[in-house]
Amino acid sequence: MRSRLLVFLLATLFLLPFGLLGLLAVGEGWRFPDALPPAYSLAALRGLLSADNDLLAGLGRSLLLAGSVAVVATAGGFGVARAVARTGGGQRWLLLSYLPYALPPVLLAVLVQPFIIRMHLSGSVGGVLLGLLLVALPFATLLLGSFWTRQATEYEQLARTLGCTPRQALRLVLLPLAWPLLRTTLVQTFLLSWFDFGLTNLLSVGKVRTLTVQVFTYVGEANAPLAAVASLLLLLPPALLLLANKSALLRKP
Repeated sequence: MRSRLLVFLLATLFLLPFGLLGLLAVGEGWRFPDALPPAYSLAALRGLLSADNDLLAGLGRSLLLAGSVAVVATAGGFGVARAVARTGGGQRWLLLSYLPYALPPVLLAVLVQPFIIRMHLSGSVGGVLLGLLLVALPFATLLLGSFWTRQATEYEQLARTLGCTPRQALRLVLLPLAWPLLRTTLVQTFLLSWFDFGLTNLLSVGKVRTLTVQVFTYVGEANAPLAAVASLLLLLPPALLLLANKSALLRKP
């Protein structure tokens, strides 16, 4: 009985923000101290069906940026972690991966913005992608550094001894062994880029309107229905990733 009550309370706490956002998306003229909106309208939701809808365009840009950052950062982090593990003083190099997190994202964006401007990438998707990689790549390196142990090296050497080429050893031995950690890194770097606001907003100079930027814009305009719809779209991919990885998260050690 207690376990069911605990599950019910946790489910209520988890679903409550979604219910509130749903009411804000369809409510009209909802003012304090009203417990519920006095009127309802689907205008904000119907706007998603229009071909030139800004929210759908922002969703596409966010998916493109977060997906690209996740793939590039995971692949790059896998290679960088391998190179660090094979060099002397690997821990010293891994410590350097913490440097991007010693500064707030906005301050980091201010420091790299002159270089982005010199590369003629200011206000472009490429400039934002490069800025996000400066944060996501070290993060992926730190996560994947735990894979390159002595055991992984021995597995690779054994595969090479049995006649595998370096590419075959990577594809048939190392990647299957590292897949659980690679999957975790893909999800984490995706979420890191998906929810970023400060770095994206500064490097894009208002031209790359991702979903996160749009949420803050609508909140600043006091446009509650569009802010709620944008927030629901912002929460959709993480919720789908959570469901897709439910079996891995609930797996008993």
